[in-house]
Amino acid sequence: MDLNFCLECGTKLVLKECKGEGEVPFCASCEVFRFPVFSTAMSTAVLNREMNKILLIQQYNRKHYILLAGYVNKGENAEETLIREVKEEAGLDIIAYEYMRSEYFAPSNTLMLNYISVADSEDLSGISEELDHAAWFTLEEAEKAIMQGSLAERFLLNIIARLQQGKTLDSLTFPVR
Repeated sequence: MDLNFCLECGTKLVLKECKGEGEVPFCASCEVFRFPVFSTAMSTAVLNREMNKILLIQQYNRKHYILLAGYVNKGENAEETLIREVKEEAGLDIIAYEYMRSEYFAPSNTLMLNYISVADSEDLSGISEELDHAAWFTLEEAEKAIMQGSLAERFLLNIIARLQQGKTLDSLTFPVR
């Protein structure tokens, strides 16, 4: 997102050298640099305990399958978001997780933080109205079912590659309860 006007006072921003940062938008009225503003969200490949199935969801009346995701709330860290979103949307408790990688998603001006996580069960009876459908897929099925050419697919393929290299439940982080 291009920053042309100050978000505080509306003054047109000018590029000014900021030590160690290069040229950064500057508000002459507020006398402060205005760094880019964007949303932060997390997405996760939720795995079963055996780490051989992945939960994929359908949402917003769309036919394609995606990973479970959600925006980080003010005052919340990404790991708290992960645990909250999986519980709210799928009714599952996360017993382990690991940060994988991030990627900027231009269509929604969002920095996406991707995780691999493990749920306490495969019981999908608690899915919320936010989801149209949720289902467990084997790794091979998930590769075929995920929305092709999407950020979710790139994250999923990276996670499947890590799983095929022998990642186990003990190598993940366990949430502090």
